[in-house]
Amino acid sequence: MVRRIFRFLLKTAAWFIGLTVLLVLFFKWFPVPVTPLMVIRTVQQATRGKEIRMQHDWVAMKRISPNLQLAVIASEDQNFVYHRGFDLEAIDKALKDSQKRNRKPRGASTISQQTAKNLFLWPGRSWVRKGLEVWFTGWIELLWSKKRILQVYLNIVEMGNGIYGAEAAAHHFFGVPAEKLTSRQAATLAAVLPNPRRYNAASPGPYVSGRIGWIQGQMQQYGPLDLKPPRKHKKQKKK
Repeated sequence: MVRRIFRFLLKTAAWFIGLTVLLVLFFKWFPVPVTPLMVIRTVQQATRGKEIRMQHDWVAMKRISPNLQLAVIASEDQNFVYHRGFDLEAIDKALKDSQKRNRKPRGASTISQQTAKNLFLWPGRSWVRKGLEVWFTGWIELLWSKKRILQVYLNIVEMGNGIYGAEAAAHHFFGVPAEKLTSRQAATLAAVLPNPRRYNAASPGPYVSGRIGWIQGQMQQYGPLDLKPPRKHKKQKKK
C-alpha cells in the first residue's frame, strides 16, 4: 500500500512538472488567446447582468510603443531586467514598511510574477495560489527571455473593465494603436495598473494624475530601456 501511494504521488508529480514545462514552452512561442482571468471576468459580467465585454488583441513586441514598455517597468518593477523573477530587496522593504505601519505588507510582485499569475492562475489570496505563482514564475524566468515575459505581460494584463492588453487599451482609451502611444498616454495606462477596475485611464482623478507625473519622472530617470543591460544602473528611489 505504501509503495502504491508513493508511486501514485511520484507519477502525479511527474505529470504536473511535465505539463507545467509544456505549457510554459508553448507560450514561449505562441500568442495567448485567453487567460483564466478573462474567463472569470466574463462569467462575472454575465451572471451580474452587465454588458459582456472582452477586448483583447495580441500584437508583436515591435507594435507596442517603447514608451509603454518603459512606463510599466518604471512603475511596476524597476529591477525587472536584473532579478530572476523575485525582487528580494523590494520584498524586504515591503515587510519592513508593514512592520513600521502595523498593517499588511504592500504588494512587491515583479512583472514576472504578475505574468505568471495572469497567464496561468486565478485572482485571489491563498497559499496554494501563491505557491503556484512562485512555481510558474521560476519556470518562465528559466525558459523565457525578459523580452518575452514583458511582451506576454503587456498583451494580457487587465487595463480596464473588460480591456486586456496594450493594443485593446490604446484603442479603447486613446483611439490609437499601441505602437503610437505617447509618453503621457503610456504613463497613464501604467498608472491604473494597480487597480484597473477602480481607476479609469480615460478620466484620471487626482491620485492617478499624481502617479502619471511620478511615472514620467521615473521614466526619465531610468533612461533608455535595454532588456539586456551590461551592468546595473542607478535608479530613482520609489516613493
